[in-house]
Amino acid sequence: MSQEVPGLRVFKFGGASVKDAAAVFNLCRIVRQESTRGPLLIVVSAMGKTTNALERIYELGYRGEDYLVEKTALDSYHLLIGREVLAAVPAIRLQPFGPIDGILKYHFAAFAGHFHGKHKVEYDEGYDQIVSIGERLSAKIIQLALLTEFEGSEIVSLVAGTMLRTDDTWRESRVDWPETERLTRQAVAKALAAGAKIIVSEGFIGRTADGRTTTLGREGSDYSAAIFAYCLNAESVTIWKDVPGLLSADPKLFADAVLYPEVSYQETIEMAYYGASVIHPKTIRPLAERGIPLYVRSFLDPAAPGTLIHDCRHPPLAPAIIRKTGQGLISFASKDFAFISEENLEVIFGALAAARLKINLMQNSALSFSVVVDFDAARMRMLLARLAGQFRVQYNTDLSLFTIKNYDAASVEKLTAGRVLLLEQRTRSTFQFLVRE
Repeated sequence: MSQEVPGLRVFKFGGASVKDAAAVFNLCRIVRQESTRGPLLIVVSAMGKTTNALERIYELGYRGEDYLVEKTALDSYHLLIGREVLAAVPAIRLQPFGPIDGILKYHFAAFAGHFHGKHKVEYDEGYDQIVSIGERLSAKIIQLALLTEFEGSEIVSLVAGTMLRTDDTWRESRVDWPETERLTRQAVAKALAAGAKIIVSEGFIGRTADGRTTTLGREGSDYSAAIFAYCLNAESVTIWKDVPGLLSADPKLFADAVLYPEVSYQETIEMAYYGASVIHPKTIRPLAERGIPLYVRSFLDPAAPGTLIHDCRHPPLAPAIIRKTGQGLISFASKDFAFISEENLEVIFGALAAARLKINLMQNSALSFSVVVDFDAARMRMLLARLAGQFRVQYNTDLSLFTIKNYDAASVEKLTAGRVLLLEQRTRSTFQFLVRE
């Protein structure tokens, strides 16, 4: 594909970069400036906090409660942005498109069909159908906004589900790589042959072979960008953020966070695994397999170089501090005070996998085994139901897990001072501890 489409790059814009009309127009200016180097595939997230709002709406609707207030607010939010966008687009370029009200009505019709239809689907499957609406709306509004900078024939919108094929593991679907590569190459080649300079698609979303919408996991738009880049053998991927690049810590929490100008794939994978919020954990692997560089740049300062992530060697990095909230500490003990054996662990791991509780840290003693997980009440109930007859299970919630990658004595002392540590663990390069904040 690289011979067919020289210089193709993939850009991903997250929710903060499209949170209002001003942000959307800023995106358009960045795309215009960058498009002089060759064609771009733009992957967009839902606008602002739309995903959170859709999760709330879905929860209410699934329980049979009234969600009209929340839905009306979300409708109005998108309508306001959409109308501001349309007001800036030359009228002649809008002729192929209907009014923004009609676009919203079309997408939001899914609510009535889903919650009031005769066949109510399983919770996680329904989640994917409803929560994915945010990306669909965002992609449509971005496509319209780009008409302020490009002719209509230069912009093509490709539905992610027609390219990204997955299984039906709802809310964290697994990619069918051969079929996704075939479909993506076919769709993009057709669009570019027709004269497209900019291709817009949704992040986070896939589709099963029988046509049902799936999602790749929370914050999965980064992963979508990496998948498309892998399939197209893209020149690079750029993730546009509201920070200068990949930082040693969240600047909202740590004022002394430093920018990493260059980071290896391996270091980035480890940071993402431990919960660094800048990049989705699954993003790096497909890029590393094909040697595709990843840039993390600021949409607030597009001229700044940001961070380059690629196959490289560099001196030891400044300690990276990563904080994951919403954690649960679960401890398992045998009912007869026997040691925790390999057979016990096999049962526990099987139950954790079945409940889809992600383990972030584990620790064992003679009589118990403990894990720190991304806590979810419904999945915890599933776990308890599976193990109640075999183990004594205790758990704590509302905890925070801190990880210091490339730690030193000073960083450990600074972060742990005055805190009560519920659990701690260190390796040669990583120190982790769990606290109630």
